[in-house]
Amino acid sequence: MSDPFHFGTVGSPKSTPKKPGGSVGAIFRLKELGLDALELGWVQSVRKNEEVCSAIQQAASSQNVLISVHAPYFINLNATDEEWVNSRRRLMDATVFGKLAGATDIIFHPGSYFGKQPAEVLPIAIQRLQGCLDELRSMGNRVTLRPETMGKSAMLGSLEDTLMMAKTLPGVEPCIDFAHLHARPGDGSVNTYDEFAHILERYGEMLGEESLTRLHIHLSGIRYTEKGEKDHIPLKESDLNLKNLFKCLKAFHCRGRLLCESPIMEEDALYMKEIWG
Repeated sequence: MSDPFHFGTVGSPKSTPKKPGGSVGAIFRLKELGLDALELGWVQSVRKNEEVCSAIQQAASSQNVLISVHAPYFINLNATDEEWVNSRRRLMDATVFGKLAGATDIIFHPGSYFGKQPAEVLPIAIQRLQGCLDELRSMGNRVTLRPETMGKSAMLGSLEDTLMMAKTLPGVEPCIDFAHLHARPGDGSVNTYDEFAHILERYGEMLGEESLTRLHIHLSGIRYTEKGEKDHIPLKESDLNLKNLFKCLKAFHCRGRLLCESPIMEEDALYMKEIWG
């Protein structure tokens, strides 16, 4: 039986050689390391080059490395109507060119509440995502859009936010960042087996038990204050209880991808794989 999780990095490994370099080089480097998932870090802008995207797709296919995309940071489902035009374009570009690069999943930061209540913001976010999905499906693009759980309470992207988007919209599923969920309350909570179990129970309740077999998880060490996430740090320097989390993922028979976002990405991705056993 194959391993339940594919391990990899968000962005190219630090040890990617200069030649062939880029995302193609990253794919070959990950394979050398014994990792088999890459999230293309298009966080500043989308790589709008069909030739390059095709080369990424071919390399990933040849090496059996799974591809996803982290869309630009500057996406906000709760932007003003004027600003939404640019946010939408960034998300759509990431999805269109991501598919050309062989990506099955597009991860994005959902945005900010701007001081409003989630109940006020979610309908706007869902309506806008629905419009994106309608256009993508009309183009024959079946990628999964994944709003990420965010590390600050002022940000759109609580566990419930992402689950509600996913429950309402077929083709949307969360990207669960357990480091962000640990940092979000700002008090050191969301770090015990029972708290992790509650997340997975809720996920299964909302989206069906089968959804737990296609999880897309981000992990890193994290520093936080009472306001939430401060920055990402190596896993061993963090208080995030990886063993509790992995024990819980195993108990719930979870499957999917575990992608490392720590500053020492491939080193920590291999550490995660080692801890998983």
